[in-house]
Amino acid sequence: MARPIPEADLNAIEAVVASQPDGASAAQIQGLLARPGAHRTLQYRLRALVNTERLKLEGEGRAARYFILRQDDAIQRAETDPARIVPLSPGGQAVRAYVRQPVEGRRPVGYDRGFLDGYRPNESFYLSPAEREQLRAMGKVQIETAPAGTYAKQILNRLLIDLAWNSSRLEGNTYSLLDTRRLLDFGQEAEGRGQREAQMILNHKDAIEFLVASADDIGFNRYTILNLHALLANNLLHDPSAVGRLRHIVVGIERSVFHPLEIPTLIGECFDQLLATAAAIEDPFEQALFVMVQLPYLQPFDDVNKRVSRLAANIPMIKANLAPLSFTDVPSDLYSQAILGVYELNRVELLKDVFLWAYARSAARYAAVRQSLGEPDPFRLLYRDLLRETVGEVLRAARGRKAASAHVREKARALVPAADQEKFIDVAETELLSLHEGNFARYQIRPMEFATWQAEWNAGR
Repeated sequence: MARPIPEADLNAIEAVVASQPDGASAAQIQGLLARPGAHRTLQYRLRALVNTERLKLEGEGRAARYFILRQDDAIQRAETDPARIVPLSPGGQAVRAYVRQPVEGRRPVGYDRGFLDGYRPNESFYLSPAEREQLRAMGKVQIETAPAGTYAKQILNRLLIDLAWNSSRLEGNTYSLLDTRRLLDFGQEAEGRGQREAQMILNHKDAIEFLVASADDIGFNRYTILNLHALLANNLLHDPSAVGRLRHIVVGIERSVFHPLEIPTLIGECFDQLLATAAAIEDPFEQALFVMVQLPYLQPFDDVNKRVSRLAANIPMIKANLAPLSFTDVPSDLYSQAILGVYELNRVELLKDVFLWAYARSAARYAAVRQSLGEPDPFRLLYRDLLRETVGEVLRAARGRKAASAHVREKARALVPAADQEKFIDVAETELLSLHEGNFARYQIRPMEFATWQAEWNAGR
C-alpha cells in the first residue's frame, strides 16, 4: 500500500491556497510553504487534494490555479457523484477511495493466480445467501420452466437496444439511446460520430442475438466465449487474427498499476480453469458476478475483455429465463473504479455494489415493460392524421429501412414544428417497427401492398 500523506502537510497546503483569493499556482504554493519539499512531492500532494475534493484545479499548464473548494462547488460535485446514485458498502467505499488516488500513489501489482485458485464453486461466494435470494426474487418472470431463452426472445428487441447501448456507453461510446435504436432498427449511423462507434454497437447486436438464438448450446465453454469475443471484436482490432483468439501479446491497462499475465500458455491454462469454475457454479447470479470479476482480471484477449464479461454475465440469465442484466443507468466512472479495484486489490466489494444495484435497476425496467398496459398518448392523438399519412406512404412505396427513415425525417421537417420533430420521428419509426399482419389495415393498405413492403423491410435495405 502507498504510504499515507501526513495530514499536517495537506492542511498546510490548504492554508496557503486559502490565503490566495485569486487562486495559487504550484510555484506560488511552493514559495509560500514553510517546508515546501521537492516539486514532485508537492505535485503528488496537490493531485491527492484535488482527487479527494479538498482543492479545485482550474486551467492547464502555466495557467493552472488551485482554489479552496467552495460550498456550492462541493454541493454540485456531490449531486453528480456516482456514489450518490449507487449505495456503497463500507468495503466498496474503501476500494473506491484507494483507486481514486493518483496512479503514482498506488502499488504496482501483477496477475495473482491465487485469486482464481482460491475460489471454490458452491463453497466460495462473492454474494451472500440473502443477496442471492433477493436477486432471484427480483429476476423471476414466471416462466422458469419454459425452454432456455424463452424470456429473452420475448423481449429481444428491447434487450438489443438496452444492452447494446449501455455496454457500449461503458466503453466511452457517445451514441445516444435514440441514435442506437435508429442504427439497430434502420441501419442509420448518427451524424458526427465515428464508424468505430457504430461498429461497436452493431457488434453488440450480433453478439446478443447469438446468445439468445443459441440459448440451448451456450455456456461457460470455449465455443461460447471465443465466439462471443469474435462477434464483439469484429472489425475493431488492429490484428484481425486476434478476433476470437486468446492473447499472445503483452497488454497494459490505461490509468492502472496492474500488469496482466504475459505468458500465452498460462493465459490458456487460466482461461480454461476460469471457464470450468464458472460452469460449476450453481447459482446464476453468482455465476454472473464471478465472470464479471475474473474474466477482465485475466485479460484473456487482446482487447474487448470487459464487453465479453458483461455479455457473458447474461448467459445464466438467458438460460434460466431470468430478467437480463442490461447495465441501465450504471455510472461509467463507478464501473471503471470497480474494475480497477479487482485489478489492483483483488477486492470485489465495489463491483458487487454496482452489480447489485444494476440488476435491481434492470429487473425493475423489464418488470415495468411486462406490466405496462399503456395509456392513450396525447402526442399521437395530436398528430394522428399525419402519422397515418406518413406510415401509409412508406408502405405503399415499399420503402426499406433506410428509405423509410429518410422519408419520415423529410415529412417531420416539412410539416411538424421544430420542438416536436424528434418525437414525431420517434413515434413514426415505432409504428413502422410494430407493424404485422394483424394491424396494417388501419393505414388503408391492401394485403399485397403490405406483403411487398414487408419483404423489402425484412431484407434490411
